[in-house]
Amino acid sequence: MIYWLYEKALKRDLHMLPGHVCFMITEQDMLDAPGKLFTITQWCRELGIARLMFHISTGDPERLAWCLPFIQKIASIARLRLHYRDQETVDGSGIEVSVAIGKSGREEITACIRRMAEDGIEPDEVDEALLESYLTFPYEPDLVIKTGGDHLTDFLIWQSIYSELFFMDVNWALLRKVDFLRALRDFQSRVRRFGT
Repeated sequence: MIYWLYEKALKRDLHMLPGHVCFMITEQDMLDAPGKLFTITQWCRELGIARLMFHISTGDPERLAWCLPFIQKIASIARLRLHYRDQETVDGSGIEVSVAIGKSGREEITACIRRMAEDGIEPDEVDEALLESYLTFPYEPDLVIKTGGDHLTDFLIWQSIYSELFFMDVNWALLRKVDFLRALRDFQSRVRRFGT
């Protein structure tokens, strides 16, 4: 009962939501609570957040193959873009939800440079806009949330340079809606400078 009241108070105080939220979780997080992605998607849909991303850090995406049905369930309430191994699938409609399993920001930047070289682009033609046009993940999250207190990965290393970071001491499996709302409240209290 107390959490319901706290949740209601937090929601009432929210007046500026991020347009794009990214959760960075570990392989163990996913194994512990594979249904949490769907639950968080429901929360974001209810709140009116336009875009959501989950990055699942793993050295071997195959170990998470059994979690794919839990992830694919998101397509029943949202537009799911799933990046798994070398494949990208898109299904469903609604808010944009991307799930990237085992992807690396350094690998993404390296692949951008390789494709630019293959396209015969001269070094003096390369600028930020051109590099961004080659990115696999053309997203700039407003808020990046890391649960469990671990360090961030290098995912979205280019795209998240101006993102607000929020580290939760709550483990992924124990994450409650009030914890998420607290992160959103913290986001709206920050003065965003975008590098200035």
